[in-house]
Amino acid sequence: MRRAAVAIAAGAMAVSLAACGSAKESGDNADSTGSAKKGDDIKVGLLLPENATARYEKFDRPLIEKKVKELTGGKGEVVYANAKQDASTQNQQVDTMVTNKVDVLIVDAVDSKAIAGSVKKAKDANIPVVAYDRLAEGPIDAYTSFDNVTVGKTQGDALLKALGSKAKDGQIVMMNGSSTDPNAAQFKQGAHSVLDGKVKVGREYDTKEWKPENANANMEGAISALGKDKIIGVYSANDGMAGGIITALKAAGIADIPVTGQDAELSGVQRIVTGEQYMSVYKPYPKEADVAAEMAVALAQGKSLDSIAKDKVDSPTTKAIPSVLVPVVSLTKDNINDTVIKDGIYTVSEICTGKYKAACDKIGLQ
Repeated sequence: MRRAAVAIAAGAMAVSLAACGSAKESGDNADSTGSAKKGDDIKVGLLLPENATARYEKFDRPLIEKKVKELTGGKGEVVYANAKQDASTQNQQVDTMVTNKVDVLIVDAVDSKAIAGSVKKAKDANIPVVAYDRLAEGPIDAYTSFDNVTVGKTQGDALLKALGSKAKDGQIVMMNGSSTDPNAAQFKQGAHSVLDGKVKVGREYDTKEWKPENANANMEGAISALGKDKIIGVYSANDGMAGGIITALKAAGIADIPVTGQDAELSGVQRIVTGEQYMSVYKPYPKEADVAAEMAVALAQGKSLDSIAKDKVDSPTTKAIPSVLVPVVSLTKDNINDTVIKDGIYTVSEICTGKYKAACDKIGLQ
């Protein structure tokens, strides 16, 4: 979650979408770049950034694998690697997949800048790259994510709603995501556009590697600096950090103040049920994963993305990237049934385990 703002391109500066399943050339079967088109027997490299956030292993990976199989009649293969939040490891993983001649890459970058060189290596090897969830730098061919500025606005709006008339009575703490993640910069931008001038920001942090323990330490510092009676709410950029923040608040004896989140992690949803966390941002991962798989398969097969990607975005290095930005939803205790349960992300029994049963019953979640 993380980065420099993505501008929607007003004019179309053409980006080559020519796909290149393999580096081989083959007369009648070659597209306009001279690269051989592939059938359903393709190899998709999938690189995800970390496994501490529940979404990547629980949703993104299996959803993308399922969609690739569906689109290729079961013939497509997904080769998977997780960088465990290490940018150097991820660069090595890309290099390995290039060496092993995958037909296309889907990359959710640990560090959007650090990955640029490896993206170029893939491009030089005629392997197209889909930037997934985070807008990687380098010559990428396609991008899908959520509207990250809108995510921040959604969080900011929810926090102001929860504060109500108290917004002028104290200070909030802003716990942003990692400075290496371009999405984090966009979340921050969106949140500030809503919060600035309406509530005082007492302390603000860019949280190293999005780690809950770092958010916890930052929150302890904020409580010490501001005083526990002065903090009226916390902007947390995601659910994992919200968990660390709430632990620090409890330890300081601070209760009943709104804390935001993002990703609709199970633990986050359960905290929303109990009232410890006010909201999360539900991002429909099935849609994002499906789009990434559709883009990857099309690129590997040498097909146009025109029917998939209707928008264009600019990265710091590449203009007019074919893109799909998926809408998001503010998740509170009032719409759990209509979001994560309705979409099959969780069941009531998964959310309403033992200690959450009474709170679930109270809000009609059964």
